[in-house]
Amino acid sequence: MSGSEGVERLEDVIVRSAEQAAASIRAARSAITSVIFGQDGVVDHALVTILAGGHALLIGVPGLAKTKLVDTLGTALGLDARRIQFTPDLMPSDIVGSEVLEESASGKRAFRFIRGPVFAQLLLADEINRASPRTQSALLQAMQEYHVTIAGQRHDLPRPFHVLATQNPIEQEGTYPLPEAQLDRFLMEIDVDYPDRDAERHILLDTTGVEETKPRQAMTADDLLAAQRLVRRIPVGESVVDAILTLVRSARPGNTSDELTQHIAWGPSPRASQALMLAVRARALLDGRLAPSIDDVIALAEPVLKHRMALTYAARADGETISGVIGSLKARLG
Repeated sequence: MSGSEGVERLEDVIVRSAEQAAASIRAARSAITSVIFGQDGVVDHALVTILAGGHALLIGVPGLAKTKLVDTLGTALGLDARRIQFTPDLMPSDIVGSEVLEESASGKRAFRFIRGPVFAQLLLADEINRASPRTQSALLQAMQEYHVTIAGQRHDLPRPFHVLATQNPIEQEGTYPLPEAQLDRFLMEIDVDYPDRDAERHILLDTTGVEETKPRQAMTADDLLAAQRLVRRIPVGESVVDAILTLVRSARPGNTSDELTQHIAWGPSPRASQALMLAVRARALLDGRLAPSIDDVIALAEPVLKHRMALTYAARADGETISGVIGSLKARLG
């Protein structure tokens, strides 16, 4: 077999795998949107985050089905989903687990590790900013390193492992703002807005009757892992790579000749470039395409970048916003 034939066969394998994965993902998306009404953009961003192997921060007022979204995602994707309600008195051991001293029938004593709820494939961290910084850091280690350490012993988390955290944007009393280092661990920040009138009508009719629509499973954890591996094999054209680099680098301060960057106090690190690279591949696969485009970069720029940037005090005083600055940067891409 010649080298060119080998390359062609490899490409055929990737194409077939992508078509199968895209079909499974579309089935999962259909299963989710049959239960979650009026939030198609949020569903797509959540699926892109998971396909890219990352974590997401959901920002929205209470009552917009953020918790229901995570439960539905767990069912549709075939994942073990758990929920932690974050409160100020929550301790790190309440998340990761702890060791307990047990005595056997023979009188021998030994410590046994009791796993916490973080040992799940899909974890809902509800109102994450209500927990203390110490407890937040325990979750941060799990999100970053995919394992926890108890009494010097390493305990690996299940794969896949994803955290979808929620945060209430209006009620800030008694909260602990997430530090920049922890915000950077989230691949996306997803805004959950109010549904339109038709969607809210659908919600009323479906959820207040005798029977409510239940989600159905469309994928397994192994299917998802295969799709995540495939995402990393999707080719990315030079024009898309250049668009990602241009966008992320232009969102950093330091260019004194650019009036727009003078509004920025600090900007995204190379981790943002990595996140955007994976996200555009995942979005292409979600849409059944074999390669991402610059349109994918433009569509995902705001949820990937906005929690990785801050404006100067002068810019905020002048009424500038992160979304507005990112919008101006996107416009330069064409």
